[in-house]
Amino acid sequence: MPRSTPAQTPSVQPASYEEALAELEQLVGRLESGDMPLEQLLSGYQRGAELLKYCQQKLEAVESQIKVLDQGLLKSWTPE
Repeated sequence: MPRSTPAQTPSVQPASYEEALAELEQLVGRLESGDMPLEQLLSGYQRGAELLKYCQQKLEAVESQIKVLDQGLLKSWTPE
């Protein structure tokens, strides 16, 4: 039976932006610690890139919705 490598393992889609951000923060902490073997560093970096892309897409989607709600003009948010 062949072993599965990290590149062959399908990535799990985060349930939310907040979950993705929390996982990304934990991953960055582990990567910065320098205690991970090289193979894990590579798979960790790949997962981090996926999480970052997911977060960027979510933020862009929200920004697009705000533009629509504000009739195409992105306004500065000021707390009330």
